[in-house]
Amino acid sequence: MTAPLKHSDPVNVEVALGNRAYDIVIGRGVLASLGERVAALRPGVRTAIVTDRTVAKHWLEPAEASLAASGIPTSRIVVEEGEISKTYAGLEKVSEALIAARIERNDLVIALGGGVVGDLAGFAAAILRRGVDFVQVPTSLLAQVDSSVGGKTGINSPQGKNLLGSFHQPVLVIADTAVLDTLSPRQFRAGYAEVAKYGVLGDEAFFTWLETNHSDIVKGGSAREHAIATSCRAKAGVVSRDERETGERALLNLGHTFGHALEAATGFSDRLFHGEGVAIGMTLAAQFSARLGMIGEAEASRVERHLIEAGLPTRLQDIAGFAQEGLADADALMALMAQDKKVTRGKLTFILLEAVGRAVIAKDVEPTLVRDFLQSKLAQ
Repeated sequence: MTAPLKHSDPVNVEVALGNRAYDIVIGRGVLASLGERVAALRPGVRTAIVTDRTVAKHWLEPAEASLAASGIPTSRIVVEEGEISKTYAGLEKVSEALIAARIERNDLVIALGGGVVGDLAGFAAAILRRGVDFVQVPTSLLAQVDSSVGGKTGINSPQGKNLLGSFHQPVLVIADTAVLDTLSPRQFRAGYAEVAKYGVLGDEAFFTWLETNHSDIVKGGSAREHAIATSCRAKAGVVSRDERETGERALLNLGHTFGHALEAATGFSDRLFHGEGVAIGMTLAAQFSARLGMIGEAEASRVERHLIEAGLPTRLQDIAGFAQEGLADADALMALMAQDKKVTRGKLTFILLEAVGRAVIAKDVEPTLVRDFLQSKLAQ
């Protein structure tokens, strides 16, 4: 645990990947340094900013002004907000716009937005001219602590979440905590699920700190920077040791096997934000761990209690339109989980808990146990 940061103290967290290492710059107001940092990183570069309509209203002009002040030419590509853009059609739109903007291999794509924009712009950069570097400027809490770090990029298939993509690391991440002030309460809470995840899966002391300080994180005090920096350090450490998820990095998927299935069941719509799916999925993972005798009921309840206190959904019944076909059906949810990226030769892999703060990879989980567990939760 590090001492909480002051607002005036931006912090750099390094993702140590040898000659592909990069910094995550965290602090209030650091968006203004985007142009200066890009110019130092790539003298003479041209850029293209990919963003969505909502983020563009708040942060596109400040980002462009910072680049212009450093003499960096840029173009803008604006997509629709939400998972609707993280599709084949969205990828085509962004890719064709980048080509039209004459972005070359030595130029930079800048992803200015939340997780959808980061995943989409990063994937477009990865396949443009067989690989163009990009910069992440995450504007949601979820993106700042999770999706902007580690190089996972991609789009959704109608059959499942993130089934098309590539590992393509950014060359810089600028996480301005002030931009989070413009998020809706629901968007901020959804991102908080990923913050809590780091405590649940590997740092019980951090989880205990979150139980006491989560309201200050919402208010935007120094606790916010501390939570983001601690989360980024945790993820950077895992990514540096297991970049392509051949082992330890799978632990970061705590709650995601259940959560991704729920997102697919709701049509990747605003009925269920990604972080909300993770919150429900993390609760289910804790409860399933208790069902298997891996942890006690009290520990599972502790996880759920904190997420509820943070204003997050924790039950399947909390999802809007819960009774719709495909969501209140254990077999349909099992079919969606069978498309999860962690499935190997049809065998389900789950991230489960041995304690709060200690997650493990559980391979070849018996499907009938999962189905019976889901059926019991659906009946509540």
